[in-house]
Amino acid sequence: MITAMPRSVPVKNISLNGRHIGNERPLLFIAGPCVIESRDFTIRVALRLREFARRFNVFFIFKASYDKANRSSVSSFRGPGLNEGLKILRLVKEKVGCPILTDVHSVEDVKRAAEVVDVLQIPAFLCRQTDLLKACGETGKLVNVKKGQFLAPWDMGNVIAKIEATGNSHILVTERGTSFGYNNLVVDMRSLSVLKQFGYPVIYDATHSVQLPGARGNVSGGQREYLLPLAKAAVSVGIAGVFTEVHPDPSRALSDGPNSLPLRDVPQFIKTLKVFDKAAKGVRV
Repeated sequence: MITAMPRSVPVKNISLNGRHIGNERPLLFIAGPCVIESRDFTIRVALRLREFARRFNVFFIFKASYDKANRSSVSSFRGPGLNEGLKILRLVKEKVGCPILTDVHSVEDVKRAAEVVDVLQIPAFLCRQTDLLKACGETGKLVNVKKGQFLAPWDMGNVIAKIEATGNSHILVTERGTSFGYNNLVVDMRSLSVLKQFGYPVIYDATHSVQLPGARGNVSGGQREYLLPLAKAAVSVGIAGVFTEVHPDPSRALSDGPNSLPLRDVPQFIKTLKVFDKAAKGVRV
């Protein structure tokens, strides 16, 4: 495997004045609830996260999904759907003024989602879907592709190449753990170093790495007590950013509550990781 030159990628959002993301730049935080639960809830969480980002002087992208197409059970809450979900995300952008990230699960959704959000995210289970990868790449938007739980990190070279084939080199690559079996995931920190060799910014998904898929029968479990320890280890490698799902009351979250970071814990999470980021890169905290 040939190591590519490190690169940074821009977020095309007029409020950011050319802000870039890179493994050698100050740490990015991607944060928000797993799924859009309501308009007011989503805006309220986004405003609080913006407040924290400003307080600690960190770059912040808000994330929330309009549809969670890969829930454990057919009866699980999936979100408001494309039409209502994009209306809410547009409101978040207008009222909060932050860049937005959302998942896309089908080619048919990509063009409409790209009209609203700044970052299109390809879920881990779909990371080898060629048509979806190419559709996202063709928008020219920043594409965050999660490494499948079933892939070795070096296998992501083929995934990246599919997006690059569209002429789009605005790519983020996210590590989110590897299937271990029996409702468990493991995180191999070597993966972060391997992914960095592709040259693109690497993100560590702290919350899904501590997920216990399907562990509660019809829903997934999680071990949020390991969120910060694993995130500290990942940031110590020198990566571009950390992805975390947050909720004001994870016990009442409609999706991924057991592995979500409580909103009240976000300030300490940011402060701690900034220290590790500085140690890894020598950047200002």
